[in-house]
Amino acid sequence: MTVSSSSNPPVIADANASVTVQLVGGPTAVIEIGGIRLITDPTFDPPGDHPVGERNLVKTTAPAVPVDDIGPVDVVLLSHDEHPDNLDDAGRRFLGDVPLVLSTAGAAERLGGVTCELPLWRSHVLRRPDGGELRITGVPAQHGPAGTEHLTGEVRGFVLSGVGLPTVYVSGDNASLAVVRDVADHAGPVDIAIIFGGHARSPVMDAYLTFSADQVAQAAEILDAPTVIPIHLEGWKHLTQESSAIPPAFARRGLSERLLMLDAGETVTVAGKQRPPAEV
Repeated sequence: MTVSSSSNPPVIADANASVTVQLVGGPTAVIEIGGIRLITDPTFDPPGDHPVGERNLVKTTAPAVPVDDIGPVDVVLLSHDEHPDNLDDAGRRFLGDVPLVLSTAGAAERLGGVTCELPLWRSHVLRRPDGGELRITGVPAQHGPAGTEHLTGEVRGFVLSGVGLPTVYVSGDNASLAVVRDVADHAGPVDIAIIFGGHARSPVMDAYLTFSADQVAQAAEILDAPTVIPIHLEGWKHLTQESSAIPPAFARRGLSERLLMLDAGETVTVAGKQRPPAEV
């Protein structure tokens, strides 16, 4: 173990300094950091229809990892509960077997149980097995054009940080580069960015609700993150861009070395930079 000699808080370099990410499918990924297991937006339904008011969202692919194979998780990072491509029926049942769900105020009210609001720029702190802490900070996300929040609902992004750990940003469903700049300014520097893409389109308001491939690349540029993992790229009919659009977008901006594309079911371990977490 090594400890920095600067005036900053000590930075511990050990096995916990890596992050493991497994892409289950869609917006669902298992993240292991500092000995703690988290999962984003649980979606485990088979392909089929999901009515939402007068609309019907169609799921086209099953998760690459069945829900029974996920194993225990410590926290669910639920960006929002109102759309089935972020929390489907099997995902809702999954919430009954976890100790903590962090999400929006509305989700906490609607779901009850172990679902708690994580307010913007507030943090929930978990004790790590090594005695350190994992800080989970709620950050903004804008699920569509400005001024449509009354239609799209509130969405939460997350930043994971801790002494000796990489800082990880999970965007949630977001369509605003201004939001990314806000996160970079107030919660950076980010080592690993997990960014939702797919360029989801809503016929109700004739607008896009999540990032295009080029916007994912622009977000990577803004964050200056050494590792960027795009997810929520396929598996639903309302997603208008597939994963194949991402690498060319990164190449056009000279960011190919930062891009880490995962196939559904694939697991990767990323070693983040050794630096103290940002003050938020």
